[in-house]
Amino acid sequence: QVQLVESGGGLVQPGGSLRLSCAASRFTLDYSATAWFRQAPGKEREGVSCISSSDGNKYYADSVKGRFTISIDNARNTAYLQMNSLKQEDTAVYYCATTVRGCTWNSAGYDYWGQGTQVTVSS
Repeated sequence: QVQLVESGGGLVQPGGSLRLSCAASRFTLDYSATAWFRQAPGKEREGVSCISSSDGNKYYADSVKGRFTISIDNARNTAYLQMNSLKQEDTAVYYCATTVRGCTWNSAGYDYWGQGTQVTVSS
């Protein structure tokens, strides 16, 4: 059974940084597209970033461009989301997801999901 396990969430002050991890088992991220989504209370789940292993392309939502960086360590079969200059509006549960197809902002396009990790940005 494929598993994605997120970690690295927590409470951080505005302007701070966090690095989220997404460890995959029974699925090779090297041959997939891996994305990070987030969902704030009362809001729909939204795509934050995606990396396509086939061509190395990276995609970011406008709201996080220049602040967030997605990456994959193929040796560890783990995806990361480095989040800098965090804002209160970044507060949400963050999920990683993966698919054998390409990157898409449509959450229905992903085959496997992690359980989520809470990120709270507050002073």
